[in-house]
Amino acid sequence: MNGESGVALWLMKSEPDVFGWDDLVKDGSTEWDGVRNHTAARNLRDMKVGDRAFFYHSNIGLQIVGIMEVAREAQKDGDEGNWVSVQMKPIEPLPHPVTLKAVKAEPRLAAMELVKYSRLSVGKVSPEEWDVVREMAKG
Repeated sequence: MNGESGVALWLMKSEPDVFGWDDLVKDGSTEWDGVRNHTAARNLRDMKVGDRAFFYHSNIGLQIVGIMEVAREAQKDGDEGNWVSVQMKPIEPLPHPVTLKAVKAEPRLAAMELVKYSRLSVGKVSPEEWDVVREMAKG
């Protein structure tokens, strides 16, 4: 498989009680804004239309639940600082959510940014990591 061919791969976190996967599906798209971490903001700036991202429920659930796509590249978010937002649209839910516990227990995912940088809200995913998570989601 080798990831989603030709696109960059990401993982984006949201608290499901604030904005969850079901909200994204219901709305059809969302402005992924409010990111106030320099590394995460740089990742948003690097995103291109068509890139794919895992949707991760943080704080409650702690699991990867779906796949999104970048629908519009970065634009300014707010009046202060160099913050940006992107527009995301849902592609598909994972057949079975992949928990953080399962990710941490999988040796092939030991270097994944989700594991190494637990507070990073927008992180990179390698094609190999993408494939492992997709495999795990099959149940």
